[in-house]
Amino acid sequence: MQTAFAAAQVLGLPLGLYLANHWSWHAPFFMIAGVGAGVGVVLAIFLRPINEHLLVRSERNPLQHLLATVSRGRYLRVFAATTLLATGGFMLMPFSSAFTVNNLGISLHQLPMVYMVTGVSSIISGPLMGRLSDTIGKYPTFCLGTFLGMLLVGVYCNLGLTPLGGVIAVNVLLFVAIMARMISSSALTSAVPDMQDRGAFMAINISVSQLAGGVAAWVAGLIVVQAPDGRILHYDTLGWVVIGAMLTTVLMMYPINKSVRAAAAAAAAAKQAAASN
Repeated sequence: MQTAFAAAQVLGLPLGLYLANHWSWHAPFFMIAGVGAGVGVVLAIFLRPINEHLLVRSERNPLQHLLATVSRGRYLRVFAATTLLATGGFMLMPFSSAFTVNNLGISLHQLPMVYMVTGVSSIISGPLMGRLSDTIGKYPTFCLGTFLGMLLVGVYCNLGLTPLGGVIAVNVLLFVAIMARMISSSALTSAVPDMQDRGAFMAINISVSQLAGGVAAWVAGLIVVQAPDGRILHYDTLGWVVIGAMLTTVLMMYPINKSVRAAAAAAAAAKQAAASN
């Protein structure tokens, strides 16, 4: 799922740029409407509704359930970490095209190639990062992805005129790091909520992520400035802000990982005790 989301975000950029370059800026929006309508028809015909849980009578008030979910300490840790997890991408991505063209010297006709290769690499690296997460653990994979991402953000945000191959290489490696962070953190945080809170927890967590992304883009707009010649100024400063947020998430995810491991160990012990009895 995370691979699909990342690939869609990256592959949509070159396709949108291609359509805009060959027709007009309206074309990508018509494409979105057409694809969305087609997907809607397919979902209406083939997707089975998940409604069995509605047959179970619940005495809990939905608003009380929501407030209770928000107020739980171990859930709040996840929501706080999600806020910073969304910061990096939403700070850099809105300005990445302008930075790539005006600062790195990549033409608008070469830009789709950058995003196309990056998108394909995301499709390939996503399952690999998932396997790595299952092999060495979610938190170690998250830490590896974070430290690699911090290094690449520092390099990327301080680049000058760069050949196309160099820009593609940095973008590919950066998205490998992003995939490692996204997949491992998603797998880790999804293990936090109790079964009866899972729906409310996921809804709040997604909402927090979207809100944090909007705030991050707004804050980034206060940092960077576009010079008269088109260059994006203070992008290096923005990079340091993102690096700081990424480092903070490593610290914030540690107690989450610790609580998840403790809960898993307790569940395994209870299962073993029940089997022995």
